[in-house]
Amino acid sequence: MRETTVGIGAGAENFTGEAGTTDMVLNIGPQHPATHGVLRLRLLLDGERIVTAEPVIGYMHRGAEKLFEARDYRQIIMLANRHDWLSAFSNELGVVLGVERMLGMEVPERAVWIRTLLAELNRVLNHLMFLGSYPLELGGITPIFHAFTGREDLQHVLEEASGGRMHYMFNRVGGLKEDLPAGWLGRVRTAVATVRSQMPVFEDLVLGNEIFRARTAGVGVLTRAQAEAYGVSGPIARASGLDLDLRRDEPYLAYGSEELRQVLTVVTREEGDCLARFECLLEQTLNALDLADACLDKLATLPPGPVNQRLPKVLKAPEGSTYAWTENPLGINGYYLVSRGDKTPWRLKLRSASFNNIQALTELLPGTLVADMVAILGSMFFVVGDIDK
Repeated sequence: MRETTVGIGAGAENFTGEAGTTDMVLNIGPQHPATHGVLRLRLLLDGERIVTAEPVIGYMHRGAEKLFEARDYRQIIMLANRHDWLSAFSNELGVVLGVERMLGMEVPERAVWIRTLLAELNRVLNHLMFLGSYPLELGGITPIFHAFTGREDLQHVLEEASGGRMHYMFNRVGGLKEDLPAGWLGRVRTAVATVRSQMPVFEDLVLGNEIFRARTAGVGVLTRAQAEAYGVSGPIARASGLDLDLRRDEPYLAYGSEELRQVLTVVTREEGDCLARFECLLEQTLNALDLADACLDKLATLPPGPVNQRLPKVLKAPEGSTYAWTENPLGINGYYLVSRGDKTPWRLKLRSASFNNIQALTELLPGTLVADMVAILGSMFFVVGDIDK
C-alpha cells in the first residue's frame, strides 16, 4: 500500500499527488485554528474517511512536574494554576488540598465555603468558553459573543476578590490569601443572576439550531466502555453514561454538606456523541450557577472570621505521601505528593483531565469523515496546556 504525506497548518507542504485510492497521511497542526492550543493530529485517510488517528502532544510541555521539585510549598501554587488556563483556581485548589492533607491541617469554615463558591464560579467560566467556542468551530459566530459577555460578568467579581484575571493565586496552604471585599457577595449574586438569564441563548440558539444538531447528533460516539478504558472523566465521560462526579462520590470542600447535596446534580447522557457532550456541558453550567447561589446563601449566615491559618516561616510537609483529587471543570485532576520532610516536594505527580480525555480520539476518529473531525475534536473540550503540563 502506497502512502502520501501532506500537511495542514504551520510547515505544511504543497503536494500534487495522483488520483486514485492512495492512502494519505494528513497532518493537522501543530498550529491549526481547529484546536484549543498547539496540538497535532496525524491522520491516515482513505479518500475522505479517517482510517487511523494519532494525537501528537508535547509541543507546549514545560516540565511542570520537575519544576515542582525546585519550589517550596508556597511557590508551587503559581506553577499549578497554569496548565489549564481556563480553570486556574481549581488547579491551585488541588495542590493546596494535597499539602493540607499531608500537614493534617484544618481550614477555617469560611475559607471552605469561599473556596467552594470560587470553584463553581471558575467552573462556569471554563464551560462558557467551550459553550461559545464549539459552535464557532462549526461555523456559528454569534454564541461566542454571548459567552464572553457572561464570562466578563464573572471575571469582574473574581478579579475584584483575587487581583488576578486568569491566574488568580488566591489559594494558600491553610486557606485563602485574604478575606473578601466589602459588598462582594452581593455583586457575585448579581453576576450569577445575569449569567443565568443569558443561558437560554445557548438552549435556543445552539441546541435549537437544526444545522448544529445535524453536525453533532450521532457523530463521534464514545461508548461507556471506551471512556472507562481510557480514564476519560468529566462531562465527556458523563455524556457516555459514566455516572462519576467526585463532588458527590468523594466529597471535598463543602460538597458533602446538606446544603449542597440537595442542589448538586450529576448530569449524564447515554448517547456519547458530540451533541450529548454539549448538552452535558450546558446543564452542568446551570447546576454550577445553582451551587454558587447555595454557597452565597450559606456565606450570608456565617459570622465573620479568619480565612486562613498562620503558617511557619519555613513550611515543611512531614515525610510520607498522599493523593488528592478534585472534580475540575474538564474532569478529574489528581495530585500525588511525596515528601521527604523538606520544604519542597520530593515528587508531585499531576494527573490532568485533558491528558486522559484526548487519548480517546484514537477511538473516536477512525471510521469518520474528515468533515466531522473538527466537530469531534471540539466536543472533547480540552485545553492543550492541560495535556502537555
